Amino acid sequence: MTPMQRERAAAAPSIAIIVLTWNGRDLTLDCLRSLEGVTTPNLRTILVDNASQDGTAEAVRRRYHDRVTVIENAENLGFAAGNNVGIRRALAEGADFILLLNNDTVVAENFVDHLLLPMTEVPAVGITAPKIYYAEPEKQIWFAGGEISMWRGTAKHTGIREMDRGQYDTAHDIDYATGCAFLARRAVFEKIGDLDPGYRAYFEDADFCMRARAAGFRIRYAPAAHVWHRISASTGGQLSRRKANRKLASSRRFFARHARPYHWLTIPLFFVGDVVRIAGLVLAGRIRDTNPHTPSSSV
Repeated sequence: MTPMQRERAAAAPSIAIIVLTWNGRDLTLDCLRSLEGVTTPNLRTILVDNASQDGTAEAVRRRYHDRVTVIENAENLGFAAGNNVGIRRALAEGADFILLLNNDTVVAENFVDHLLLPMTEVPAVGITAPKIYYAEPEKQIWFAGGEISMWRGTAKHTGIREMDRGQYDTAHDIDYATGCAFLARRAVFEKIGDLDPGYRAYFEDADFCMRARAAGFRIRYAPAAHVWHRISASTGGQLSRRKANRKLASSRRFFARHARPYHWLTIPLFFVGDVVRIAGLVLAGRIRDTNPHTPSSSV
């Protein structure tokens, strides 16, 4: 390390990257391999294993030794509670920023720098989100911001399945960041708490961001930060019955908490429409009886 690099590392904020995994050994190792190339100083990685049965924790320890902190949960706690284990460890160890990252992602080497930049420019920004692509094709967008409609009772990704032509290259405030990848200040967790484990899957990220916004923090989309989600655009949107049921249950919980009474004049209409749409997909055979691949909230 050069003297300049040592000086930069000493002045850099402490950033804890939390990677949650459950039976995803090969994907997890690929994710950690991509993190090795990240150029931002003063990073540390915490792997939270949700009781995997495929040797994930052992494989990570064998490869990384003490370079990656491995926490093994005794059972599969789900997305929110599992991540909370890592969040609490990071806060206890003094992290200034916490970055949640799905284990089925790979990242650009400068993505953390780009996520940090809005934080340094505007103190009110509490959470930043990258541009996330599908694994294939690699320029097809999975997330370019999150939009919540209280009137419709929906939370959706901006730009999903669009090819990237630069149409979402402007940084701006968004309604929510996806739990697949976002960076948050320590102050956000200290003020609003961690993820709500009442969401077993889906909407826990939107709920966290809504609480952060209510506490005065801004959520910023940082398009120069790039992440690739290791699902295909051709299969990543397929639903299972379990996934559909969980999304509906989490949607009800989210809007019951955050919608105002007057929003409920229209939410039931759109909610019934969504139930009818999903029932049609079941009848058409487009919803399968398999488990969802990834326990993050918006697919």
